[in-house]
Amino acid sequence: MVAGSRNPGSESWIPDGRRVRHSRTKEDRLADGVGVQDPDLELLEEASRVADSLRREVAKCVVGQREVVDGLLLALLGNGHALLVGVPGLAKTLLVSTLAEALDLEFSRIQFTPDLMPTDITGTEVMEEDRSTGKRAFRFVKGPVFANVVLADEINRTPPKTQAALLQAMQERMVTAAGHTYPLPSPFFVLATQNPIEQEGTYPLPEAQLDRFMFELRIGYPSREEEEEVALRTTGAALPKVNPVVEAKRLVQLQGLVRRVPVAPTVAAFAVRLVRATRPGTAEALDITRRYVAWGAGPRASQALVLGAKARAAIQGNPVPSYDDVRAVAPSVLAHRVVPSFEAEAEGVTSRKVVEELLDESRLWG
Repeated sequence: MVAGSRNPGSESWIPDGRRVRHSRTKEDRLADGVGVQDPDLELLEEASRVADSLRREVAKCVVGQREVVDGLLLALLGNGHALLVGVPGLAKTLLVSTLAEALDLEFSRIQFTPDLMPTDITGTEVMEEDRSTGKRAFRFVKGPVFANVVLADEINRTPPKTQAALLQAMQERMVTAAGHTYPLPSPFFVLATQNPIEQEGTYPLPEAQLDRFMFELRIGYPSREEEEEVALRTTGAALPKVNPVVEAKRLVQLQGLVRRVPVAPTVAAFAVRLVRATRPGTAEALDITRRYVAWGAGPRASQALVLGAKARAAIQGNPVPSYDDVRAVAPSVLAHRVVPSFEAEAEGVTSRKVVEELLDESRLWG
């Protein structure tokens, strides 16, 4: 059965990526996945169950922040990295450590400081002497980057030289030291945090490194009800127990499933057009882009949009992504890749405002 066929059930997609609502069973809807084999149908159902279970386990320790949790799940299933931006005290570290515990993954935290050196992240060689022979040899001692989930806390507080130590690890999933290359464990996920209001003594991340992050997730203050619940939970004697939901090997299989999820050419073309609309020098650029954008997003943004849309479809149990999936992940994918112009800064127009305008305009595209 092809992705555009119609049968009695709930919701399907036609080849141009638009959703069509009609009555169909869940089995018929899953069978619509073009190119998805039977084992993948089981993985697709499992992806939705795992996502729901992870949300419940994280909610034991973290109140609210549903959109941020979903963003982390999408980045993880898309085999990408995330930059978490928020003021101190919003449970960023707790959120990441709880997620790692629920995933039964090895977790490592690196507190970035001005005196942190690259070898403090990647590892270093030490000389050891064999007591039986008296011979000396160098041995590589792995740094904290050799973990499944790495929290780079306050990444903008360390100089660019140390920030760059993460570049190869994030992109190539390996570390080179003293002429030898060491692979990082799989899965590998870097979550960096930074404070948006305190800029004194910080080193802004260069665009080359920002582009390595699949998503930029903004975490805001909790609502009044959520903050009251935080006050009650964190001052009591009971400590919540987080149960592992999925092991590393199975998570890697789910990441492979996301890669195999088919995407309609029109949906991919929509994602590319959205990215090209952020570049002021292209024919697709809108008036707001030409006026307020100095540099737009690069091709890596198109890849992240498609992967993010695939991951979002997978955790919802849908066999193919739609235009709505692309639009849903677009703010997190594009905002940190769009560089505002001087005019935008003078008028207080942020990159997220530009992306919002582009998304509103995209609904009129034929």
